Amino acid sequence: MTTPRIHIVHAGDLTPGDLDLWNALRRVATAAPANPFMSAEFTQAVGRVRRDARVAVLRHGRRPVGYFPYQQGRWGHGRAVGLGVSDCQGVVLHPDDVDLDPRHLMRACSLNAWEFNHLESGQDLFIPYATGRFASPVVDLTHGYAAYETHLRAHSRSLLKSTRAQERRLARHLGPLRFVHDERHPAALRTLVEWKSAHYRRTGRRDPFDQRWISDLVHLLADTTSPDCSGVLSVLYAAERPVAAHFGLRSRTVLSCWFPSYDRAVATFSPGRILYLRMIEAAAASGVRLIDFGRGEAAYKDSFKTGDLMVHEGVLRTSGPGAALHWLRREPLRAAHRVVRENPALKRAAVRTLRAVGTIRGSA
Repeated sequence: MTTPRIHIVHAGDLTPGDLDLWNALRRVATAAPANPFMSAEFTQAVGRVRRDARVAVLRHGRRPVGYFPYQQGRWGHGRAVGLGVSDCQGVVLHPDDVDLDPRHLMRACSLNAWEFNHLESGQDLFIPYATGRFASPVVDLTHGYAAYETHLRAHSRSLLKSTRAQERRLARHLGPLRFVHDERHPAALRTLVEWKSAHYRRTGRRDPFDQRWISDLVHLLADTTSPDCSGVLSVLYAAERPVAAHFGLRSRTVLSCWFPSYDRAVATFSPGRILYLRMIEAAAASGVRLIDFGRGEAAYKDSFKTGDLMVHEGVLRTSGPGAALHWLRREPLRAAHRVVRENPALKRAAVRTLRAVGTIRGSA
């Protein structure tokens, strides 16, 4: 193996040839699920809404053998592309032809630090720099939806029964239910964003849709229909009124959950659970073999999941003043977050504080 030459391009300037090669490398180079966040189209979309998105193209001669997407910040501080909204991160490399030193890659990208929080398992180049490991709950649909229902009956005995009962109650209360797995009406996406933004404010969290690039990215991906990365908006209607919705990304075989929400006026009928059950069934029928709920704790994830994948967070730092500055800016806050996460009492107190902040915002 030889060390590749590295050429830097803006992520928005990836060519159709780059897209094809990138996605082909993903298919042959890794046994990991085909997560759409690792597709060339996702990085290209981020490049269209962010000026700092870059891709290091690794070549042997004139032949690309790898792609490393990242965001170039001030003072050489880099981040995983789409950090904050991306649920799968890493580098795409040919399995046999690349001998790459991560610090050489950092120098070629003019980076003294590269931060990640959803590094995919199997990313051996960066795993040594991980400082945390987290479960990403998944639904395995390899054997189809009927097999999944059998799993639910064995492991979440009451989930199917109670969700079907809630379906009937909701239909009696509002009217006939209708589910659309891949809704293309713009009004439905606007409704979901409004619900989700209200939820963030109510719970005291920062609303990502207040950041223009995230809002633009979601709308851009909603119109993307590539086999390796396609936006999918699923909506549950009751008497033609939207009551729950989810926007995510899918590849040929993986659906990555992203932004779910529902109408709080009908919360007692569990519209989110009804939506998820129908969405899982429709996804299986459309060829999806894995649904990835993404990192983070939630009761509904535990109810629906069949297992977990693992993702990692951490940072690769080189030496020098820029790397030291990154440590000073990031590490104390990261350590504080880790202490809160690992201490149940502190975690509960933090949640209560966030809810109080949300209440104050709502009454302002």
